[in-house]
Amino acid sequence: MRIASLLSLALFAVAAPARAEIVPDAHVWVNLTSMGSLSGKLIYFAEVQPRLYDNSERLGQLLIRPAIGWQASPRLALYQGYAHIAQPVKGGRDINEERSFQQATWTIGKIGRGTLSSRTRFEQRWRSDGGDIGFRLREMLRYAHPLHASGRGPKALVYAEGFLAANDTDWGARKGFDQLRSFAGLEIPVKGKTTVEAGYLNQRVNMTGARIGDNHVVSLSLFVRH
Repeated sequence: MRIASLLSLALFAVAAPARAEIVPDAHVWVNLTSMGSLSGKLIYFAEVQPRLYDNSERLGQLLIRPAIGWQASPRLALYQGYAHIAQPVKGGRDINEERSFQQATWTIGKIGRGTLSSRTRFEQRWRSDGGDIGFRLREMLRYAHPLHASGRGPKALVYAEGFLAANDTDWGARKGFDQLRSFAGLEIPVKGKTTVEAGYLNQRVNMTGARIGDNHVVSLSLFVRH
């Protein structure tokens, strides 16, 4: 937990403009992910995620993201994926974003009774309102700590994920700090390996005009594993 918290503070301290205007909003994000083995070490995940914006009153984004991967070792999984993001625009045409991405998921090891893991994702991004390709690196540190000494039952869960854009684009991406997500909540077993993750997520987004988006998110995710 200390590692995730320190990462969040360090990234935001470096990235935030000294006199940035803070723009708050309340969101609800719901995520449904299915994941598992296709054949031997050939693995996959597929997720659908609607996100409600503007005090959770309208659909701000709908994200669909499948990926095929290889279980390189019990602790390391490598993926190639694709994402489609539809962004409704009030009074205008929807903005569509397409992404290709490469991902490495690594279980780092134990800290006390809990488990520390890492997810590294590199994205190539195209949008319908521009012609440039944007490149972005994402790094997440995640820590899950069992609430019961046996290791069974709910776990306290925290993670921090930093986003860095590698280049400017004609559709609005700017090189450097893009956003930071910080989560605190619970991981709750449901049946077999299936879990629910529920909690609070804070999203700090680097906006245009020396503004920082400060989104307070109710986050609810269902992970169906087989």
